[in-house]
Amino acid sequence: MAKIKLLSPRLANQIAAGEVVERPSSVVKELLENSLDAGATRLDVEVEDGGVKLMRVRDNGSGIDKEDLAMALSRHATSKIMDLDDLEAVATLGFRGEALASISSVARLALTSATDETGAGWQVMAEGRDMEAELSPAPHPRGATVEVRDLFFNTPARRKFLRTEKTEYNHLEDVVKRLALSRFDVAFTLRHNGRAIHNWRPGTGQAERERRVAQVCGPAFMDNAVHLDIERAGLRLWGWVALPTFSRSQADLQHFYVNGRAIRDKLVSHAVRQAYQDVLYHGRHPAYVLYLEVDPATVDVNVHPTKHEVRFRDGRTVHNFIFSSLHHALAEVTPGAMLERERAEQAKAPDNAAGQMSQQSAMALSGRSFEQPRPEGDWRANYFPAAMGDAGATVAEAPAQSYSPAANYAAPAATRLEDIDDADGEVPPLGFAIAQLKGIYILAENAQGLIIVDMHAAHERITYERMKTSFAEGRIQAQPLLVPATLAVSEKEAACAEDHPDTFAALGFELQRAGPESLLIRQVPSILHGAKVDQLVRDVLSDLIEHGASERLGQHVNEILSTMACHGSVRANRRLTIPEMNALLRDMEATERSGQCNHGRPTWTLQSLDELDKLFMRGQ
Repeated sequence: MAKIKLLSPRLANQIAAGEVVERPSSVVKELLENSLDAGATRLDVEVEDGGVKLMRVRDNGSGIDKEDLAMALSRHATSKIMDLDDLEAVATLGFRGEALASISSVARLALTSATDETGAGWQVMAEGRDMEAELSPAPHPRGATVEVRDLFFNTPARRKFLRTEKTEYNHLEDVVKRLALSRFDVAFTLRHNGRAIHNWRPGTGQAERERRVAQVCGPAFMDNAVHLDIERAGLRLWGWVALPTFSRSQADLQHFYVNGRAIRDKLVSHAVRQAYQDVLYHGRHPAYVLYLEVDPATVDVNVHPTKHEVRFRDGRTVHNFIFSSLHHALAEVTPGAMLERERAEQAKAPDNAAGQMSQQSAMALSGRSFEQPRPEGDWRANYFPAAMGDAGATVAEAPAQSYSPAANYAAPAATRLEDIDDADGEVPPLGFAIAQLKGIYILAENAQGLIIVDMHAAHERITYERMKTSFAEGRIQAQPLLVPATLAVSEKEAACAEDHPDTFAALGFELQRAGPESLLIRQVPSILHGAKVDQLVRDVLSDLIEHGASERLGQHVNEILSTMACHGSVRANRRLTIPEMNALLRDMEATERSGQCNHGRPTWTLQSLDELDKLFMRGQ
């Protein structure tokens, strides 16, 4: 057995660098976070060869005193925490005191700083085998500049793991973008190989924030985003979430911040997925830029060296808050609000390309809804398929969705646009039906132009929401099993089931522990008759253990209701009368999430009169 001895400072720093310094992007991240903690309002980043040859970060923050410059390159040297109380309520991005020491152990580092406007600054450099800090005077305005050259010059094995210049630069650019989204009040510039790439100006107003989000995430994201700002029980969630119709094939447009820190957390991802569970197309990913503000004492950021993961003191409360906020924000998107925003966008930018189809675009959450009395005779009775059986009766008997009519909206008795104009009334958002195309689409005329509705997709969403409401208003009917089913589980899962009898009872289950690693299922929800209950119970137990709550039953029930709604909705080639089409449009205006069907497909789109004019070159 070899003798135990202390590692040299250089080797210890290089070991730490393996956790902190993965590639050039991680170096830039640490340097930018230090600058933001120093109160900088402008950050200039310049890199060469994807950051491998040079990374220079300059800020106008508070700077570092001459006496502290050499110590700043020492391991575990920081000005951000002093004792355990500070660690338990970290309010800064950095706090470990490892970044500069780790970087200087695998690269040539020069730190120049000044704490006043006299221009008399000082520079400290560290490189070579012994990493001795060399201090010398250097002119510099108030702030600091960090230059990192020749990354991994003294660890060639690490350098072999770096990718191409383009790949490394793309990772580095993503880091700068994430930090630019975290601080709208700070100006950011990025140069690569002497060429200016990005220049984001600071701003604190809503318009400036939206402009930066559009610059970083693309204008298409903002055109399809919903803004939300919800505060409850000491938690605040604000930002932008994209409509389900603006989904991505990859999870590459998801930015979540906790107290200004960019994180990738399983609890947060789970809550977001739950909010989008029945409005997103299969295999697609939502897009969002969201900010969660919590008491720093209730979140632990000292979980991982890269600080990408956090741990919440009350994870269940945070999970439920994020889920409910996003769920209601998406539900409140009505056709009226969407078309109102469409009018505002057209007024600001009327010059769209000829033939360009307007999509369901961004809107305020306080959009207006419209209430229309039903025509005599329920339209469902005219074309709701008889194959629905008892489920169809449930939907037909379900009460209408509750929604608030506009204060000045008088529901017209007429069903034509010209009659509304003559009566000086207000046109409903989706207008009035004028025809049916190929037995698939409803064509309607509103104040802006032509509305095209996929009648099956729209009716599917309406039916689905009504079935969910009917199911939620009644108690879950349970069905005792004549012969209890035995379920083999782990001891931990069996203990969890024993500790949460009320939770399972509310879901319609009755479980009894039959041994250290077995459960008896004595009762199941009636709606799940014939389903794979064993796997569902395992999934609920897994959620209870990991998240403290379970939405599995709700998902499973919703999947069943969604399938029933799909089979029970009006099919293609079914001819509808004008009153039936108008009734469907009115229900779309009153139904939550009516912008997409249960599978995430859009249900309607608008072709404005201006766009139609451009198609035929009218007025040109």
